[in-house]
Amino acid sequence: MRAKKPKESLTVLTDLVLPGETNYLENLFGGELLARMDRACSIAARRHSRRIVVTASVNHVAFTKSVPVGSVVTLEAKVSRAFKSSMEIYVDVWIEDRQSGEKTKVNEGIYTFVAVDETGRPVPIPPIEPETELEKQRYEAALRRKQLSLVLAGKMDPREAIELKSLFLD
Repeated sequence: MRAKKPKESLTVLTDLVLPGETNYLENLFGGELLARMDRACSIAARRHSRRIVVTASVNHVAFTKSVPVGSVVTLEAKVSRAFKSSMEIYVDVWIEDRQSGEKTKVNEGIYTFVAVDETGRPVPIPPIEPETELEKQRYEAALRRKQLSLVLAGKMDPREAIELKSLFLD
């Protein structure tokens, strides 16, 4: 199976924040943003695997700045690491200043998707080859996040989590 580049899965979704999608402070509901992030990540995962994909987990979400009504919101998602049948997708969320057009990063998230067949069974996916420095950093960190998740879920012995050990024992 040929390795793919993260840019092959790049998904960019741009939308406008409408009044019905906001809270009492006229900022985008967090749940609405999470749904948009999940859709963008789902498309990126499907582009990478060319299979049916399902959300396995939301590993991290950081709400660093509110998204006001009327904002133009752009989500950029792409696969940061591929494992056997699962893949980690990183999504960055930006808003655009109405006057200057300057973009500000307001949110980021890390999702895990699994590629499955028509019966819902996991299927193998292509590996990924990061190109940029940021892609390489996210690729390396993905293995640590996966090992930590497995250890916390009791699915991996902490002594086998080599990447995690390197953080604490070097």
